[in-house]
Amino acid sequence: MALGWIKQPQQSDRLRRLSGVALFSTLSPRELKIIDGMLHDRHYLANEVIFDEGEEGQALYILLSGTIHICRTREQDNAIATDVIAELATGNFFGDVALLDNSPRSAQARAAENCDVAVFFRADFSSLLETNAVIGYKISLELARLISRRLRDSMADSTRIEAL
Repeated sequence: MALGWIKQPQQSDRLRRLSGVALFSTLSPRELKIIDGMLHDRHYLANEVIFDEGEEGQALYILLSGTIHICRTREQDNAIATDVIAELATGNFFGDVALLDNSPRSAQARAAENCDVAVFFRADFSSLLETNAVIGYKISLELARLISRRLRDSMADSTRIEAL
């Protein structure tokens, strides 16, 4: 090949991290770069609330560094108790249903340690669906697969609990 000596441009560390996120796994490097331009960077300090349970969901969050706790509150002995229901590490994303609707958050997200996140707002996702349907389709399909897998897993868990 006559142009074999031309090197491909190096992918940035951030784009490498984003390509490892399941939601973006089917995107080409060019498509991933378009998404990267739509993301908003945020930094949270340890114990800082990212969003609260019951709050209107407006964005999906991609954890670039650090750890996040997903928590739910419950009443216990006339007091409010908070349970950590999930701990998410770098490379995970959360708050994803907010891309589809504005229903209240079902849990709280709190930084377990200092962390950096990339925020994908629903308005930006809606705009993407209008301007670049292929990328929007790929992300929507991955999101549907994720939600379907969660539903199947929760049904399997409830069946196991009922069997006990």
